[in-house]
Amino acid sequence: MKRLIKQGWVALNLVRLWPSLVAVMLGAVDAPIRADIRRWALILFKEERLSGGALLWRHCWLMVYYREYRNLAYLRLPLAGLYGWMMPRLDSLQLYIDELGPGCFIQHGFATIVAARSIGADFWLNQQVTIGYSNDTDVPVIGNGVTVRPGARIVGKLKVGDGATVGMNTVVTGNVPPGATVFGVPGQVIWRKPPEQVSRKGQA
Repeated sequence: MKRLIKQGWVALNLVRLWPSLVAVMLGAVDAPIRADIRRWALILFKEERLSGGALLWRHCWLMVYYREYRNLAYLRLPLAGLYGWMMPRLDSLQLYIDELGPGCFIQHGFATIVAARSIGADFWLNQQVTIGYSNDTDVPVIGNGVTVRPGARIVGKLKVGDGATVGMNTVVTGNVPPGATVFGVPGQVIWRKPPEQVSRKGQA
């Protein structure tokens, strides 16, 4: 019954969702937003290989029940400034990313700001994170499959390598090697994945 009620609420919200839904429908089959939807569906609902109507329905569900997803969708979709007011963003989550790879997942987004030159595929972001400037111009470059845990700070002109994990409340002010887990203030490498395990997935 609870699930039926939630599905009904999504259906009632279609009048507010149609602009973003049309944008997803008209986008390319390999558009980053579609990879985002699939990753959120896999992590949250254990759904695999979504396509067609199931993918569009899951987009609507995420838009209604996950405000963090709205911020990500509006970053991706064209003309979002014209219709974003219909389904408001999470105000405390701010994303300023020149280039963001597909498959981004934001587990919790409150009190988080991300300003990066580029972030690769399959990025995992938690709450109360700051990624950004150390001066007027210097911001991080983050690779594929990177995970950033709650409270982390990553600032300045640095590179976080593929498959790296930045631990809770860690402060990163220098480069992080691929596959490394860093922890502490300042962040220190406490573990490294074998090279063959460094992949886009970040959760391996």
